[in-house]
Amino acid sequence: MQDLMTIKDASIWASKFIGKNVTPSNISYLIQYGRIPKNGDNGNAVVNRYDLEKYYNSHYETKESRWKKQLGNDLNWNLSFSEYKESETTKHVHRLHSYKGKFIPQLVEYFLDQHTDDFKNRLFFSPCDIILDPFCGSGTTLVQASELNLHAIGIDVSAFNAFISNIKVGKYDINDIRNTANMITKELKEFQKDKNNVSFEKELLDELKIFNGKFFPSPDFKYKVRQKNIDEKLYGKQKSDEFLKVYNNLVDKYKIPLKQKKDDSFLDKWFLQVVRDEIDFVFKQIKSIKNTETKKILALVLSRTVRSCRATTHADLATLKKPITTTYYCKKHGKICKPLFSILSWWQRYVQDTIKRVVQFNDLRTDTLQKCLIGDSRSINIVQELENKYPQFSKLIKNNKIAGIFSSPPYVGLIDYHEQHAYAYDLFGFERADDLEIGSLSNGQGAEARVSYVKGISDVLNNCKQFLKQDYDVFLVANDKYGLYPQIAELSNMKIVNEYKRPVLNRVEKDRSAYAEIIFHMKEK
Repeated sequence: MQDLMTIKDASIWASKFIGKNVTPSNISYLIQYGRIPKNGDNGNAVVNRYDLEKYYNSHYETKESRWKKQLGNDLNWNLSFSEYKESETTKHVHRLHSYKGKFIPQLVEYFLDQHTDDFKNRLFFSPCDIILDPFCGSGTTLVQASELNLHAIGIDVSAFNAFISNIKVGKYDINDIRNTANMITKELKEFQKDKNNVSFEKELLDELKIFNGKFFPSPDFKYKVRQKNIDEKLYGKQKSDEFLKVYNNLVDKYKIPLKQKKDDSFLDKWFLQVVRDEIDFVFKQIKSIKNTETKKILALVLSRTVRSCRATTHADLATLKKPITTTYYCKKHGKICKPLFSILSWWQRYVQDTIKRVVQFNDLRTDTLQKCLIGDSRSINIVQELENKYPQFSKLIKNNKIAGIFSSPPYVGLIDYHEQHAYAYDLFGFERADDLEIGSLSNGQGAEARVSYVKGISDVLNNCKQFLKQDYDVFLVANDKYGLYPQIAELSNMKIVNEYKRPVLNRVEKDRSAYAEIIFHMKEK
């Protein structure tokens, strides 16, 4: 029975299977014209997954086939995890905060858990082993280790990355979080009473609804754009300029301050003054919280809120271009949109989402130890760092040694890890260590950057080896387009014993071309 799907579920499955949108109407067509057998009566038609798979295999080239043609037949499609919905690849605490460049939890699970298959033909780790992630990022390895009854230690040069990671694996008084957040929400609403931004935004939304309904009716407007009956760029600019008169009148009416007096920092530059005032107010409330763990997790909620309230267009959320202080034509939504004038709705949404995710993780976590240290993995002494604050963990590592590494090192010249969270560094006053990043975007991808990268990663492995068991297993996830990892293994006195080439389907960048990464399995020579 589990292979029988409703028409709606069949459309979702088929979309993933062929890598192209398949609607319920498309599935109904296949049934109606006898392309696939119908099961059930007319009111409750269901589809057998095997019938649908057979049809698409004979009539349609699958995404797997297309990608293998481009990337090679050694592509391990099992490691695409294409069967998982986004809600599963961002489950529970994994989505407590946005983070660019993280791997999905299912990939970590695959190598750390107790299953074997045709590709993973032996177990690498046992319950209560200690796992190390020297490029901890947002803590995916730590969280999954907890689920799998493994201890895990992370290291990251970014103080904010360590902050995210440790909050994810922290333990909390849920009632205290809820009550404290509700109190802050109440105080924020009181704070807003002396401001005009709430009334201003309400009237602005009313005017936008009327204007967009008249000039950008959905779905008619988008259809006409697709049919090239409307020059979207020209029309959008004309109507945007037209609405600006309404917008400016409302700004004057409510005396809304827009730009801040200075733009020296990220918070000065990328937030409207009314939003900045609310950010500062909520942060002041958070700083007065007595329960340390509640204070930390609500600080993370505020950071997530702040990120969503930057003064930018919807199309530029991933890569900021310039601050926006007016309404504008939004190509993404096909209408006139606006910047945000309050953090309240996002704050409330993220408070509820955070509580829900922490509760979900509490039901899955095990009684094991996880901690992320702030430091340079090329030189840090893990045991010494743990000794003062976490002596139990330090003793565990000294007595048992670390079983292995599972990590995704930074790629060459791809991301500036501190800069992606510049707002948080400004807000919390964390010390930045940009110069310690390996493979940063600002250093580029040239020959000199690659030499520096090879040395950096091999230095990390050589330093970490002193804490590993004799028969360790190291797994590094990398897109090695420059072929650097054989050299890294050599300089680390390791050998690459296996390579798992996997397609990366869930990418946040706009580029949706075929893309793969390799999981290098390395051991001591």
